[in-house]
Amino acid sequence: MSPHDHDAPLITVRGVGKTFRQHRRENTVLTDIDLDIHAGETLALVGESGSGKTTLARIIVGLAEPTGGRVLTLGEDLATGRRRSSAQRARTVQMVFQDPYASMNPRMRIRDVIAEGLITHRRGELGADGIRAEVSRLLEAVDLDPDLARRFPHECSGGQRQRIAIARALALEPQLLVLDEPTSALDVSVQATILDLLRDLQERMGVAYLFVSHDLAVVSGIADRVAVMADGRIEEIGPCREVLSAPSSAVTRRLLDSIAHPDPRRANPALASTGAGRADRADGAAGADA
Repeated sequence: MSPHDHDAPLITVRGVGKTFRQHRRENTVLTDIDLDIHAGETLALVGESGSGKTTLARIIVGLAEPTGGRVLTLGEDLATGRRRSSAQRARTVQMVFQDPYASMNPRMRIRDVIAEGLITHRRGELGADGIRAEVSRLLEAVDLDPDLARRFPHECSGGQRQRIAIARALALEPQLLVLDEPTSALDVSVQATILDLLRDLQERMGVAYLFVSHDLAVVSGIADRVAVMADGRIEEIGPCREVLSAPSSAVTRRLLDSIAHPDPRRANPALASTGAGRADRADGAAGADA
């Protein structure tokens, strides 16, 4: 059982649906979604391509509107006119995208990429000197040298760019980060260092994660709970270890069967959440972000 099971949800999704209309045809991508995300937990949203998981993530973060249903964030409904202001919403939920380079202006230096939200929402509070200091602090928080602030995105490695994207998302101290396939564009060793960073940030800051992925082997080492999606619906949801060790859905079993296991000791992805699994990842991650 997650330690957050008895907390009031940070995010409450009830009956959410989404239909796109194109050329007089309707394409329903989400149907009657119910979901809670608790403060400080990691909920993995897992499914094959086209299952609707990214659409649901975008609705939760406020980048897309549901066709029906409600999304409550700290008791306020994002699916109706009773909206938080842009600043309030930005301080509650932020998103980290799959491709960090595509989400950055290539003509902006890293210091300006990270400072965008600070300038928009906290300029009066921090001032120019405070914003510069905050950018340095955020880079250090994601284990990057503050001198990196002078570089442009193309001068950074893939792992560094993803850390920069995480730093930018944390700038407004949100309570929830929506992470859309945050490691899928990285090689395995760099993936491990990013997952280690996310665990460390959560322990230090108490931020909650909605971790969107197609890979149960990846989420097994970070998630408290797992929600498995297929065809726009949630097939099953529960504690990570229980779902992976005794899946009730054929979709979950198919995702588990698709995982490659070159090491027989890793045959059960639930083992990735054990201390031994973390040690394996740490060994493979040495120097990955150099």
